[in-house]
Amino acid sequence: MKRIYVVGTADTKGEELAYLAERIAAAGGNPVIVDVGTKTPAIEPGIKAADVARHGPAGTVEALASGDRGRAVAAMAEAFTQFATSRDDIAGIIGIGGGGGTSIVTAGMRELPLGLPKIMVSTLASGDVAPYVGVSDVMMIPSITDMAGLNDISRVVLANAAAAIVAMAARPVEARDGKPAIGLTMFGVTTSCVTQIVEKLKGDFDCLVFHATGTGGRTMEKLADSGLLSGVMDITTTEVCDFLFGGVLPATGDRFGAIARTRLPYVGSVGALDMVNFWAPETIPEKHRGRLFYNHNSNVTLMRTTAEECQAIGEWIGGKLNACEGPVRFLIPEKGVSALDIEGGAFRDPEADAALFSALEATVRQTASRRIERLPLHINDPEFAEAAVAAFREIIR
Repeated sequence: MKRIYVVGTADTKGEELAYLAERIAAAGGNPVIVDVGTKTPAIEPGIKAADVARHGPAGTVEALASGDRGRAVAAMAEAFTQFATSRDDIAGIIGIGGGGGTSIVTAGMRELPLGLPKIMVSTLASGDVAPYVGVSDVMMIPSITDMAGLNDISRVVLANAAAAIVAMAARPVEARDGKPAIGLTMFGVTTSCVTQIVEKLKGDFDCLVFHATGTGGRTMEKLADSGLLSGVMDITTTEVCDFLFGGVLPATGDRFGAIARTRLPYVGSVGALDMVNFWAPETIPEKHRGRLFYNHNSNVTLMRTTAEECQAIGEWIGGKLNACEGPVRFLIPEKGVSALDIEGGAFRDPEADAALFSALEATVRQTASRRIERLPLHINDPEFAEAAVAAFREIIR
């Protein structure tokens, strides 16, 4: 039977966990309290901290007993992640916590499939929650008061959270239209290309477009890893530039990792690899002074990648593509990689583009399933969109 996991540190939040479980049961849910505390619990949980800890690597139990709070929290976060991802009876998961508890519980939540209901009631929820949410669908609710025993405010907040998780866990799965979902990456300077592709594919596919701002690419690959995509059209790989050269919208070192792990049909390109993103001009590191910049708006400044940087980008992407054993088509638009990299455009630099294209061709080990193709087109030309769609339809079969 599916259950709603009620997770927190039962040594310090026992009263709140018990109340939350009570309200979930009253609303018709089936709760089980999971203790992720590091000391003796104040209540009897359904799943003990020791049982969670056993899912961690060697040394977890010793870390919990060490008395070093930082070490214990890190160990329990890793153990809870392994515990949560090993379960097949989670209808929904709700956590409560301060700094340590939020860190532990959301570590596991982030690794659970998208769509599985996740709520975190936290003292940290009104601040920067990016470290806790990541690219997952964790919903965070401010606890308003600290969690140091129940009071009139915390009862209302926890009761509302209980009602929310029960409703989310009990909701019927909405019928899909039957079209397989595909992920696409887009930036402002490749919008024309990607919108043309979507228009050509939307009759047969559910087209999920992701803004290539670092989190966009990570979210798309999270969906791929979760088994929710049937293919990827990664037209805009610009996040690699920021990752390699210190921009503000970076990928991670695992960019393309989901494509390798899942072997999904993949069509990629070099969209917006002519730029590194920074915020307002005064925020740009001193080492870049004198470079070619373009003011995208008052808050975003673009820096043109050099031939040397483009070579490094091509080699890095090429190495990642070599790990992809599924069907791969990588298209090179010889007349420009963005709306700025066009004849007469602010970032037109044939030498830098040539270095990028040559590095890709020299690095990628081409096979029957992994191929690079040059096209005498600009990335936003209608013919390029047609070629990308044709390549995708060829490998999605």
